[in-house]
Amino acid sequence: MNFQRGKAREEPEINLIPMIDVLLVILIFMMVTTTFSQISELQINLPSADADKQTQKPGEVVVGIDATGHYVVNRVPLPNPDVDALSMALRRAAGEQAEPVIVINADAQATHQSVINVMEAARLAGYSRISFATQAVKNGK
Repeated sequence: MNFQRGKAREEPEINLIPMIDVLLVILIFMMVTTTFSQISELQINLPSADADKQTQKPGEVVVGIDATGHYVVNRVPLPNPDVDALSMALRRAAGEQAEPVIVINADAQATHQSVINVMEAARLAGYSRISFATQAVKNGK
């Protein structure tokens, strides 16, 4: 039913040109500010340190990891290499220290998981200060 007999109804018109202009400006802005880089391969060069050898400080707990995944906490070997046992060993080695520095001394051939296990054990023990030991470079090698 059309109750408005005498009025001609105008159809609404959508003008797309301003919207296209805005989108083109945004596209040009994105093209100018974006850098495109293509990574063909991943090369990782592990850092080396040229520093004097330091002795163990009183606030440090040294964790050694060999290439086969065996752990040593302050020169005491761990028979059970799971994270919970490692966490307990860190607490025993820290003693009464509130926030000791956990120094991870891992073999170059040790697995990444072995190092992550030490970091997880330190987190479970409530220690957040973690350091990694490196081998000093001799004669620029």
